Amino acid sequence: MGGKIEVGVLGATGTVGQEFVAQLADHPWFTVSWIGASERSAGKRYRDATTWRLPVPRPDRVADMVVDMVTPGRAPRLLFSGLDASVAGEVETAFAEQGHLVVSNARNHRMDPVVPLVIPEVNADHLRLLTAQAESKGWSGGIVTNPNCSTVVLAMAVAPLRQFGLRQIIVSTLQAVSGAGYPGVASLDILGNVVPVVPGEEAKIETETRKVLGQVTDAGVAVHPVTVSASTTRVPVINGHTEIVTVSLESDPGPEALIAALRGFSGRPQEMGLPSAPRHPVLYLDEEDRPQPRLDADRDNGMTICIGRLRACPVLDYKFVAMGHNTVRGAAGAAVLNAELLKLDGGLG
Repeated sequence: MGGKIEVGVLGATGTVGQEFVAQLADHPWFTVSWIGASERSAGKRYRDATTWRLPVPRPDRVADMVVDMVTPGRAPRLLFSGLDASVAGEVETAFAEQGHLVVSNARNHRMDPVVPLVIPEVNADHLRLLTAQAESKGWSGGIVTNPNCSTVVLAMAVAPLRQFGLRQIIVSTLQAVSGAGYPGVASLDILGNVVPVVPGEEAKIETETRKVLGQVTDAGVAVHPVTVSASTTRVPVINGHTEIVTVSLESDPGPEALIAALRGFSGRPQEMGLPSAPRHPVLYLDEEDRPQPRLDADRDNGMTICIGRLRACPVLDYKFVAMGHNTVRGAAGAAVLNAELLKLDGGLG
């Protein structure tokens, strides 16, 4: 294993689970030594239990692994969870109780007051909630979550503007079909069409964004006072969630200062050179017709949030377009970066 930390993947056969396997294939710190999935897949070799859907080869070493049941026992301490929300809450809790550290993409524990909801560039300090989590729940392990994929795009886009006093945010999303998993949205429902709702997404964006931007305390998180209003749609795009964002601010430094703040934004992952961290987590594009999912979603291996078209708004203060890769920065890549931050801070010991 070359001194790497052994890790496991919960829900390894699903869309996010496959992305975890791909993200970890050549990781310099972590190596997949265990994969878990449903009873239907358990006992099969990974290559036989999955229909590989990603545009990169399935790692041969993982392909020959035998899928285990998602029950504590033989799994390594550090686990990445791509489980469906219908089972994630109970399963992740069981692993945390048995001493596993679960870095989860599922929604179930995100709004728990003592569970960190982390984007490393935005709120790395929220990881200290793990101490309160252990004290209040009695778990010998723990759970760390990353936000909903649309929340990640929005929170990273507005985090550089916190210094100007965020008051209100209105966001309308154009979400890629990969966000619905596989088989996802039926082709006759999405081709040549826009579906004007993504069930459950609006509430996630409105609540999770405030927690991510909030201040951590010993007992939980004091959410940010910003008001967020979200509207969500599904569009015929494969990868890359686009968001139309309008903000009101307490101060008005002018568009040039706002763009400079976006371009200068970075965090602990960049300072410490974490393996999955893009050099510029937020990239402002000058072209009038950017960002576009087809052209920009894969920048920096899908870990960069691209922003463009910042301009004055006659209703609030400013409006712009943000876009990010929903299954990488919005899901598996976000969780891997969280685990890298945990390692850096000694949280995997």
